[in-house]
Amino acid sequence: MLASTAPMRLPTPRDIVIQTLVLGVIIVVVWGAVTSVRTNLEVLGLSSGFGFLERSTGWSYSFSFMERSIDDSYARTLTIGFVNTLVLGLICIVLSTVLGFLVGAGRDASNMAVNATATVFVQVFRNIPLILQLVFWYAVLIHMPGPRQAMSVMDMAFLSNRGMMVPSFNLPLPTGVLLTGFVVLAGFFIVRFVVARGAIKVLAWLGVSTIATILAFQLTLPADTPVVSVPELKGLRFVGGLTLSIELIAMIIGIVLYGAAYIAEVVRGGLQEVSKGLIEAAQSLGLRPLTVWMKVKMPMALRTIIPPLGNQWIFIMKATTIGVAIGFSDLFMIVSTSITQSGQTLELIGILMAAFLLINFTLAQMVNVLNARLKLKGH
Repeated sequence: MLASTAPMRLPTPRDIVIQTLVLGVIIVVVWGAVTSVRTNLEVLGLSSGFGFLERSTGWSYSFSFMERSIDDSYARTLTIGFVNTLVLGLICIVLSTVLGFLVGAGRDASNMAVNATATVFVQVFRNIPLILQLVFWYAVLIHMPGPRQAMSVMDMAFLSNRGMMVPSFNLPLPTGVLLTGFVVLAGFFIVRFVVARGAIKVLAWLGVSTIATILAFQLTLPADTPVVSVPELKGLRFVGGLTLSIELIAMIIGIVLYGAAYIAEVVRGGLQEVSKGLIEAAQSLGLRPLTVWMKVKMPMALRTIIPPLGNQWIFIMKATTIGVAIGFSDLFMIVSTSITQSGQTLELIGILMAAFLLINFTLAQMVNVLNARLKLKGH
């Protein structure tokens, strides 16, 4: 089909006048609103601007992936809230996607028991409001046994009403994350040129990355400091390792189960969109059912799954804001507390909106790139 060669319609003087008037009205309204707000703030004795970001907050909060202090400035406190939201959102997106694909595949399975189990999962977790699920899991976790009676996994990870204690690297979190990311990426490229393809490539990548990460960590630490810190019970609390707060665990469980139920329906819909003719053609070649599913059905379904899956990822990221209901120190809670303490309402709400716009816009662009890579050639 030939592309259309019709000339573009040039704007008429009437169109230009109307657009200019509309733009002028918008500028006047915005300017009037800003002037009115500034005047009202001056009457109330409140200052506007972002100078407050350099002031110390003087208050603390429950959890942080970074080192924190009550003497931190508002700028650092908001940065910590942003990191908490971003890390929580990414964890929930990854786990929800994995679980959602498993449940979605179960919904499409011919085995009645598997199909029924997946259906019950979807119907239960999709139809109960997220905030109710969050409060339920939080109530369950805070009634766990104390540290001395904590549930143990191989004496390396512990779960109690104080949180989950897990082994961690003896490095500050930002340094550890950057170093791990660099080493894993380097390991990927090394294995890419050494091993051809398939499962061996994945295993080799994981092995090389793990060994390289441990060696890199060891080189950055003093000689008498172990690479991995394992939590140990001393008195009434655990020492060492990384402590994940009850609020964080409840957020992960609630959002992952809720998000996975919706992602499972997206996956099921994508699998059902695959033409039966393609599946029958693959079966006629003598391929096994699992091979047909992995090599034909799922790759074709991904083209239908990815666009709505991106919407679910954005929803999961925005769902982190409900953490304020149980006291999780995400960006929304820290902004809310900062508004109460500083009175800089407009500036802080603007920061909150800009942060979520940045995160969700980035996610949307990543989904667009992924969708373009999966698009059939010539379409």
